[in-house]
Amino acid sequence: MGKKAVPTLPHLARAASSFRHAEMAADARAALADDAAYGLARAMPSLSAHIVITAPQVAALLFAAVAATALSTFWPQTMWSALVALLSFGFVAGTLFRAGLACLGGWPRATPHASDGEPLPVYTILVPLFREANVLPHLARALMALDYPRDKLDIKIIVEEDDSETGAVAAEVAGNAPFEIVCVPAGRPQTKPRACNYALNFARGEFTVIFDAEDRPERDQLRKAAAAFRASPSDTACLQARLNFYNADENWLTRLFALDYALWFDVLLPGLDRLGVPMPLGGTSNHFRTAVLRQLGGWDPFNVTEDADLGIRIAHLGKRVAMLDSTTFEEAPVHFRVWLKQRSRWLKGYMQTWLVHTRRPLSLIHRAGLGGFFAFHLFVGGAVLSALAAPLLWALFAWSLFGPAHSGLSLSASSLIGGNALLTVLAMAGPLRRGWRDLAPYGLTATLYWALISLAALRGLGQLITNPFYWEKTAHGLSRQAAD
Repeated sequence: MGKKAVPTLPHLARAASSFRHAEMAADARAALADDAAYGLARAMPSLSAHIVITAPQVAALLFAAVAATALSTFWPQTMWSALVALLSFGFVAGTLFRAGLACLGGWPRATPHASDGEPLPVYTILVPLFREANVLPHLARALMALDYPRDKLDIKIIVEEDDSETGAVAAEVAGNAPFEIVCVPAGRPQTKPRACNYALNFARGEFTVIFDAEDRPERDQLRKAAAAFRASPSDTACLQARLNFYNADENWLTRLFALDYALWFDVLLPGLDRLGVPMPLGGTSNHFRTAVLRQLGGWDPFNVTEDADLGIRIAHLGKRVAMLDSTTFEEAPVHFRVWLKQRSRWLKGYMQTWLVHTRRPLSLIHRAGLGGFFAFHLFVGGAVLSALAAPLLWALFAWSLFGPAHSGLSLSASSLIGGNALLTVLAMAGPLRRGWRDLAPYGLTATLYWALISLAALRGLGQLITNPFYWEKTAHGLSRQAAD
C-alpha cells in the first residue's frame, strides 16, 4: 500500500489518553486517522475487505465459469438441469434454515436486570454523523432520556472534518449536554467504520455502544446491557439489541421493512443466538466490551456493512455475540430511492463479508465448528444467493413453461412456490411477537418486496465490481413522524 508503519491503535490510544482530542498535535491525529483506516488491513489482512477478492477465489470463479461454459456448449440439457437443481437447492436450503431459526428464536428469554444497589460502569456511546445536522437535536434528546447516571456516560458525537454544518449543530448541542465532539480528519475511505475506529481511541467506558443519528433506544437499554454483560460468559464480546421502526405504519414500504426487521431481529437472530453460531450484527445498538473491541481491531473501514462483518469476525476469533432484549427504534426509509440505496449497500456488504470469511474456511470451522461454518454460509451467503437467484429462478420457471419438454418445471416451481409460501408465513408471524397484529396481513405482499430486494442485490453486485468501497449515504429525517 506504500504507507509507512505507524503504532497500533491500542498503543496510540494510550499515548493520546493524557490530553484532550482538540489539543492533539496534527501528526498524532494523522497517525490515529491512518490507523483507523488501515489498522485492520495491516494486523489481520485476511479478515479485511481491503482486498476485495483473493487470487485463489478468482481462480475458483474462473474454474466454475470454464466448467459452466463447457457444459453449456457440449451438454446444454445437463447444464440446464444442473443450474436449476443448484439454484433451487440453495434457495430451499436457506428458506428451511430460516424456518428452523424461527422455531428456535420465536420464544422470549429472561433478561437479567441490574439491581438498584449494583454499581454501574462507565458507558461509552459512539454516535457517527455525516450530513445529519437536521436529526441531531432529536438524537440528543433521546440520549438524554436514557435511564443511566450522567456521570457514567461518555458520549462521543463523531463528525467529519469537512462536514461543517453538522459540526456547528453538534457544538451547539454539546454546549447544553455532556457530549464530547470528536472531529475525524479528512481521509479515505470516508466511512462510518473509519469514523468509529478513530473515536474508539478516546473511549473511556468499560462498555461501548453504537447509535445512529435517527435512533431512539429504549430508556433502560444501557442498564439491561450492563446487567447482561455481568451475567454472560467472558467470551461474549457483543450484545445486539433488537431494531425496528417508529414510522412502521407510514406507507407500504415502511410496513414491509418493519416486517423484515421483526423477522430478522425478533426471530432469526435469536435463533442464531440459541444455536451459538456466528451472528451478523445490525448497524446500530451493538454493545461491546471495549477492551475486546480493541483486540478485535475495531471495524473494517472497507466493508460497507461493517456491522455484519464484525459479527462474523468475532466468531472467527473465538468470541460470541448474544441478543439483548431491548429495542432501538429507527426511521424506516419512506421513499423507494432512499430504500434502494440503503439495501444495495447492505447486500454489497454481505457479499464482501462472505468473500472475506471464506478465505480461511478451516479457521472458521476451528473456532465456530462445522455447524457454525454451515450456518454462516446458509444465513449470510444464503441471503445473497436467494436475492440474486430469485429472478433467474422465476425466469427459468417461465421459460420452462413454454420449452419443448418443460424441462426443470417441477423443480423450479416447487422451490419457488414452496419457498415463497414458507417465507410469507414467516413474514406474517414475525411481528406477532411484538403484538403488531395489524401489520401481519401485509406479509401477503412480501413476494413483491423480495422482488425489490433482488433488484437491490443486482445493483449491489454491480457496485461490488465497479466501486466496492463506495458508501451510499442514507438520508434521514424524511419521515412525517421523525420529529415525534
